[in-house]
Amino acid sequence: MKKLAIVLLVTVASFCLVSSAFAGSLAPGQMAKCTNASSITLENTGGGAEDRGEGNASVWKSSNFTTVAISLSPNAHHGFPGNGGGAAGNAKVKMASKHSMGRGKIVLGSQNNFSRGDSIGDISGEVRITNTGTTNLSVNCG
Repeated sequence: MKKLAIVLLVTVASFCLVSSAFAGSLAPGQMAKCTNASSITLENTGGGAEDRGEGNASVWKSSNFTTVAISLSPNAHHGFPGNGGGAAGNAKVKMASKHSMGRGKIVLGSQNNFSRGDSIGDISGEVRITNTGTTNLSVNCG
């Protein structure tokens, strides 16, 4: 009986470890959790012409009880798209083009030099990621 209890305990612990290591794909409105992750990767896996491929997430952290909004928009212009290498004013002042596209993937890393809750970017403890956009997101807890 004791051996069966130990096997059951090891199985449950293994399942919990595996489920916290990979959160999976999030459809709009769904939520995933990561616990004490060393890194969390968010990737925009959806998109289309209607929403320009923009993905949005709300990230809540138990370490400091803050919520941060993240936008993953690889098809959106984050700058001045202007003609011929930059905005119209860039050519007059001989500046380089400031045109850039949004990111499709980000990695949030743990910060070992901070005590729990000292940093707004602290991902220790439980982190809840909610897909608040209109496209699918991939969440990987490392």
